[in-house]
Formats: sequence, structure tokens, C-alpha cells
Amino acid sequence: SIFKAYDIRGIVGKTLDADVARQIGRAFGTAARDKGERSVAIGRDGRLSGPELSQALSDGLRAAGVDVIDLGVVATPMLYFATHMLETRSGIMVTGSHNPPDYNGFKMVLAGEAIYGDAIQALYQAIVGGKLAEGQGGAVGRFSTHDIREAYLERIVGDVKLARPMKIAIDCGNGVAGAFAGELYRRMGCEVTELFCEVDGNFPNHHPDPAHPENLQDLIRCLQEGDAEIGLAFDGDGDRLGVVTKDGQIIYPDRQLMLFAQDVLTRHPGREILYDVKCTRHIAPWVKQHGGVPLMWKTGHSLVKAKLRETGAPLGGEMSGHVFFKDRWYGFDDGLYAGARMLELLSRTDDPSALLNALPQSFSTPELQLKLEEGENFALIARLQKEASFPGAEQIVTIDGLRVEYADGFGLARSSNTTPVVVLRFEGETDAALARIQ
Repeated sequence: SIFKAYDIRGIVGKTLDADVARQIGRAFGTAARDKGERSVAIGRDGRLSGPELSQALSDGLRAAGVDVIDLGVVATPMLYFATHMLETRSGIMVTGSHNPPDYNGFKMVLAGEAIYGDAIQALYQAIVGGKLAEGQGGAVGRFSTHDIREAYLERIVGDVKLARPMKIAIDCGNGVAGAFAGELYRRMGCEVTELFCEVDGNFPNHHPDPAHPENLQDLIRCLQEGDAEIGLAFDGDGDRLGVVTKDGQIIYPDRQLMLFAQDVLTRHPGREILYDVKCTRHIAPWVKQHGGVPLMWKTGHSLVKAKLRETGAPLGGEMSGHVFFKDRWYGFDDGLYAGARMLELLSRTDDPSALLNALPQSFSTPELQLKLEEGENFALIARLQKEASFPGAEQIVTIDGLRVEYADGFGLARSSNTTPVVVLRFEGETDAALARIQ
């Protein structure tokens, strides 16, 4: 049950423990050796179970005969960065992302590619079938540590430049981004007010997930009461970005993507901009208007990364907050870097909130969830795709669930790949249109 579509995730002490982590290390080490990889980088977020799971994972990798480069406590994008900078193209991040404190898991890059779907199931099959490599003559791989922090911060600060100093507030929700975000933005020339930047795996203040408005209320209050001009929020492992304006508006990731696209297309005219099926219908006309080709794709960070590689697109983004820059960066999702690029654009105006609030917007629902039994979600969507009729629809998109486009809005129903729910989202030009489509 812990082998999910995009990663491995479970409840510590119930479905995930040190023994399981060790076996996953063995299986991944075997797969890495099959690809000709000799070493694997590992890192962990701020969760309390991180040290034990990370140690066991390392033991498993080394038992399979690969060397381990331990980055210690880092944000997930810093592990991805290491696979571009060090002598390995493979890495595993021990992270529960934005799940509750008792969860943990693994996000994996194998020979330069984020693995998902069948590749993750293959790890499970290797463990069950006992098809696990070991070092020659029983020799284990070497263990070393590496501090990637300075190289990562330098790479961003050396490239992303503010037009003027800014005053900002950041909320890291006690996730691991708190160990790096303040320093990054100060080095870029910001005056930074920090909220909940002490890394604490108990998440004592609020859940580290900027996709939900209730987790942004502290940041909204901070902007109202202080002199910061914009607010940035991060999820538990630092690969997603939330943005809040001075007047308390939440700029959801699909609208952030419009601003990024407008900038990126000045350097990559005529190229594709990827976005997932949950995003606003305003993206397509906006991208066309700015000289790009809009390309809707499936939800899931691993799937978007694969499509980005396939198309050579300079930018992609998901409603959940994963933004992928191939323009001036490496094509992986990075909330800290996306925050830096956002500040670069906002520093060119005296009123960042006005610029953000002017981006096209409709009436929309947040993600609504229809909770079902295991497996029912996929069966329901399959039936809807086959049998449901939608009078007045202009287009029906079935790349990921069912997205029905109308002249004045859209409705979406898709299966979550991580939990047994159907995710619903609706958008309309008016409240009445929204209600009708829903």
C-alpha cells in the first residue's frame, strides 16, 4: 500500500519502518546498478523519523554495492540539485512532503529521471521476488557526507537578480524550507520577516501545505500588520510555493504560472508551456497571447517532469504548487527557486500586489474530495468517461480523469493517485455559471 504513483509514502511504525526502508534501499541500489550508476545521493526533511529511516535506507543501498552520498537535512529540490552537481544522477529524498507528522516516505530520481508508476512497482516486485543485488564478494558501498547548501544558494543568488530591495514575509510551517529560505532571500537583497522557520517535525503551528487557505492565515495577518509587501509560503519539503498579496489575496499556482510564462516566453518564443488538468482555463489564451503554445497534461510532479523532458518545454506547473523551470534552471520542481523567480519579477514594479491581482481570474472552488473505498475511485471515473453525457459542453478532455469545458467555465473529476478519492474542481465566469457546472 505504500508504493504510490509518484513516490513511496506510509505511516511510520505501521506501514513504514527501518526494515522496510532498508529493503527499499536494496531494491533501489539494484536498479541504480542496472543503469550503470555507482553512487546514490540521499537527503531527509525535518521529520522526527528521518534520521532512522535515512540510516536504514543508506544501509540497504550500500548492501546492494552502491556508494552513498548523504546530504543530511535538505529541502527536496536540494537533493534534485545534487543529482545535477555531483558524480551521481540518482538520489532518494526521505520526506513525507505535506502529510501529517506520523507519515514519511521517499521521492526518487534514478539516472536523471523522477521515477513513477511501473518503475516504483518494479521496486516492490524486486523486494517481494528477492531479486536484490549485493556488493561483489559481499562488499558494501562506501559512505560519505556532502554539504550542498552553499553551492545551491550560490547558484540561485548568482543568477536571479532583484531590480530593487524588497521587504517580504515567509512562512515555512516548521518544514525543512525554514532552514534555507530566510538566508536565500536575504542574500538576494530582501528584508525578511520569518514565520515558523524553525524546523520541527511536530508542525506545532499549522500544517505545512500552502494549497489550503487555512494554512496561509498567519502569513495574511503578518502582511496586514507589518510592512512586508509580499508573502511566500512553502510546503513541508520545499518543492511547492504559495503566494499571498499585501491585501490578503491568495495567488494560486495556476495564476503564478501565468506571470512566469509571460517572462519565460520572452526568451523562448513559440515554445510549449505545460500545465495540469486542475489549472484555470485562463492559462491557454494567456500563453497564446504571449506567443507560446499551451499544453494541458496529467497531474503529478513525476508525470509533468517526464512530459517536460519529452517536449523540451521551458516551463511547466501544477495547481498543487509544483513549478518546473527549464529556463535558467534544471527542470525540477523547486519552491525556493520559484519564490526567487517570483521576487525577481515583482521587484520590477512598485506595487507587486496590483500586478498579481490583475492576473485573469474566475470564480472557482478549491479541490473538493469525494472519499471512496480503495479502488472505487478509478472504477467511477472509468464509468463516467464511458457513460456520462454533458449537454452544452464544448470539449471533453480525458487525459487524466474527466475535464469538461464549457463556454463559461469547466468541471473536473479525476482519481487521486495517492488516496482513494475523486478530486473535483470547478471554475466559472460567474457564480451562477460555477453553480450550474458543479
